[in-house]
Amino acid sequence: MALVQCDYFSETLGMNTSMTVILPQKTVSQIGMEGAGGADKHPVLYLLHGLSDDHTIWLRRTSIERYVASLGLAVVMPNLHKSFYTEMEQGDRYWTFLTEELPVVARSFFPLSAEREQNFVAGLSMGGYGAFKWALNYPERFAAAGSLSGALDMHGHREKLKPGEGLYVPIRKAFGERPIKGTIDDLLWMAEQADKQTGPKPLLYQCCGTEDFLYQDNLNFREACLRTDLQLTYSEEPGATHDWNYWDKKIQDVVNWLPLK
Repeated sequence: MALVQCDYFSETLGMNTSMTVILPQKTVSQIGMEGAGGADKHPVLYLLHGLSDDHTIWLRRTSIERYVASLGLAVVMPNLHKSFYTEMEQGDRYWTFLTEELPVVARSFFPLSAEREQNFVAGLSMGGYGAFKWALNYPERFAAAGSLSGALDMHGHREKLKPGEGLYVPIRKAFGERPIKGTIDDLLWMAEQADKQTGPKPLLYQCCGTEDFLYQDNLNFREACLRTDLQLTYSEEPGATHDWNYWDKKIQDVVNWLPLK
């Protein structure tokens, strides 16, 4: 594998930003790890971070580079700060940056496939929300999407928060008081809209621990999907909480679940 720390200028954000990228490399003499690669254009997983983290966190907390080495899969890990992957009320246009600028820039730098069947997205917590939001809004771009302990019922979650609670300020900075229910920021509603579409729909993988503070969010999203024809693979682990021990295990399940061709 090749590991690239990429610092570049974003026209959308009007500032320098960063992404960490893993690129496949076919190897025959590397000790302790098999490397696969050789494609002209690599299949790619966009891997999104959570609220308190950045583009480096997946490498620092998991062995994601080792997990994808034998799959020939590129991994793009962008930095989107505390944006909740939206056009922030008090901040920048991170939804436009993520969905329009990032893929174009990444493909201009690296040999990444633009084909739907070779594009995937996943994330944890806030990043799980971003991954499903991206895939459900642009089903023509992604073959599959994964959420690990995602904040998947943003409307319900915001309604429960009280001033002074930990997520109250970042959620208000991201969404303000604007409506979430019935908009592209509402994943329960987006699942219903995806069900009405006639084109291909992304496969979905969802997991959460039963002791996670976002467990009810995940139950709500699962129930919404059960009312549709979306193909959802669901996993919950009794006793698991919102932590990296759980995510390090589950990201292995996600990359092995991806429908790589």
